[in-house]
This record gives sequence, C-alpha cells and structure tokens, in this order.
Amino acid sequence: MSKRAVDAVFQALFLLSDIRFLLRETAPQHDLDEAEQKRAAATLEKVKRQIAVIEEELVR
Repeated sequence: MSKRAVDAVFQALFLLSDIRFLLRETAPQHDLDEAEQKRAAATLEKVKRQIAVIEEELVR
C-alpha cells in the first residue's frame, strides 16, 4: 500500500469523524439546518475524493 493510500484512509476517517460529531450535535432528531447540511455535503465530497484516491492506489 502506498503512502498516498494510507494518508487517504486516515484523512477519510478524520472526515467521517467530523460527520459523526455533527450528528452528535444534532441528536436525537438529526434535523440539520441549512448551514449544517452544507457542511455535511462539503465533508462528504471530501470523503468521496479520498475514496477515489484509495481506489486508484489499491485497485489499479
């Protein structure tokens, strides 16, 4: 596994932790306001980019 793939795995995990924190802040209903929805969407896009790196490095 390349360093790039390892870094992408850790970055994706950190980003998912950010989403987990957002869900904890909005518990128990998880009703996200507009700003929280935008934050979640932006974070998910970053997660997708990290997953693309992982796929590129591991499944060539």
